[in-house]
Amino acid sequence: MTSPMSPEKPPADFIRSSINADVASGLHNTVRTRFPPEPNGNLHLGHVRAIVSNFEIAKEYGGRCNLRLDDTNPAKEELEYVHAIQDDVRWLGYDWAELRHASDYFDVLYLAAEKLIHQGDAYVDDLSPAQIREYRGSLTEPGRPSPYRDRSVEENLDLFRRMRAGEFPDGARTLRAKIDMGSGNINLRDPALYRIKHVEHQNTGNDWPIYPMYDYAHSLSDSIEGITHSLCTLEFEDHRPLYDWCVQKVDLPNHPELLAPLAAKGLPIEAAIPRQIEFSRLNINYTVMSKRKLMTLVDEGLVNGWGDPRMPTLQGIRRRGYTPEALKLFVSRLGLSKQNSLIDISVLENALREDLDARAPRRMAVLDPLKFVLTNLPDAHEETLSFSNHPKDESFGTRSVPFSRELWIEREDFAEVPPKGWKRLIPGGEVRLRGAGIVRCDEVVKNDAGEIVELRGTLDPASRPGMAGADRKIKGTIHWVSAKHAVAAEVRLYDPLFTVPDPDADAEGRTYRDYLNPESRCSLRGYVEPAAADVAPEQSLQFERTGYFVADRFDHTPETVVFNRSVSLASVRK
Repeated sequence: MTSPMSPEKPPADFIRSSINADVASGLHNTVRTRFPPEPNGNLHLGHVRAIVSNFEIAKEYGGRCNLRLDDTNPAKEELEYVHAIQDDVRWLGYDWAELRHASDYFDVLYLAAEKLIHQGDAYVDDLSPAQIREYRGSLTEPGRPSPYRDRSVEENLDLFRRMRAGEFPDGARTLRAKIDMGSGNINLRDPALYRIKHVEHQNTGNDWPIYPMYDYAHSLSDSIEGITHSLCTLEFEDHRPLYDWCVQKVDLPNHPELLAPLAAKGLPIEAAIPRQIEFSRLNINYTVMSKRKLMTLVDEGLVNGWGDPRMPTLQGIRRRGYTPEALKLFVSRLGLSKQNSLIDISVLENALREDLDARAPRRMAVLDPLKFVLTNLPDAHEETLSFSNHPKDESFGTRSVPFSRELWIEREDFAEVPPKGWKRLIPGGEVRLRGAGIVRCDEVVKNDAGEIVELRGTLDPASRPGMAGADRKIKGTIHWVSAKHAVAAEVRLYDPLFTVPDPDADAEGRTYRDYLNPESRCSLRGYVEPAAADVAPEQSLQFERTGYFVADRFDHTPETVVFNRSVSLASVRK
């Protein structure tokens, strides 16, 4: 089953082709995937492809997808991120088969490590982290074996159990896999499996003074959960041999005794030999996707938290007004590939425009107001006009829009000295007021500084809707709101957070901080028609002739009206 905005059939890609072959060969009777983020920050746009792919592929094959929190590095992980991750995945429209944590498997991972020691596939190393890096070699030079590499099984078991008992300080010893110090793949040069860290864990408290390394914990967690296809991004391609080594050496499906601790926790035992398949990362220009860099932006106060609408986090773009349907459409259009590339942000914006064009009701709003007084109407004139809520979908119904003698119009819709091709209001010129009739500007009122503060004009009564002159040809049409009935609103305009397409590029010693856009956020005080103010937070609207806006998720109330611009209209007004 595909998402509402995706093609009728899932696009053909190399991952689905591989899964099709596995299913056809009888290797797997069902397909199981997982989305395994580390709770050390908020999810961002770079995660969307992984989330959508894992959940949608599992659904397409009648399988299941787990959400697993990779909580193996407690020094950097917080419950705040655990909750935010779950909220983001649900917002995208997915529910997981099971919520798991890597920490659920700490007992199993420990027993598996002892098995590796018994087999002669792991040893306890006394080298310091700096010495381990030195011994590892480089891309052009092979590594050297640690002087502790040939310890006996008995000595390794004793030391590892003492590590587990908390006898040694942080960094004093490491459990390493015994693979190949001469391998061309540095990941196979006796990688660390466990390190000593006396840090309290959010789930296990102070039970563990040692924690498994990512490659080890991730591969075996997949195996424990019965994952058939481990879908991940290309940076893990070089790690795949280590992933396979861990899975095969431990061989959980044939060693059920290692899984015994799961029964005590009531977790099902479904061990399998998973297959890792990599796809390209989702990188978008004018932003950064590194959690470390995003964390820096937050910690240094360069943005207003993880949910700042300028941030590429799911919390941020949700507040900006992006929809789950637009993100799924975006991912569907890009497809899955093995080629990393920098995607132009316009591809994402066009997906949002297409989605909101179909779902966003229309309203009128004036962001930079200029008063326009219709002098041929009585001072107390008031009437109600009927407007369609959506010109392409009658099911949206209609709304009542108040009209009066004094209006707000956009300042940029008037030009005292018009440029060539100008079709809007000028002194002595006419335009059509959207849904109200044709008006002429008769007088321009200025203050002592020479600034325009008001326009005065007249409404042609024969051009009113339903009148004989309503169809009189006129070049320009502008929107408006009744000054007497308008609701004051804060309207926040957002532009890209960075001034260059690739802020990660290291040019002339600059960093991404040097490319921050000081004009990425602008706040205006404008006016909206009453029906625009009376919407719930997170309701998207099209402000006619301006763009798509969303009522702010946190700040918008009936008393304090706040809108964020999601994206401008596709066409630029002339």
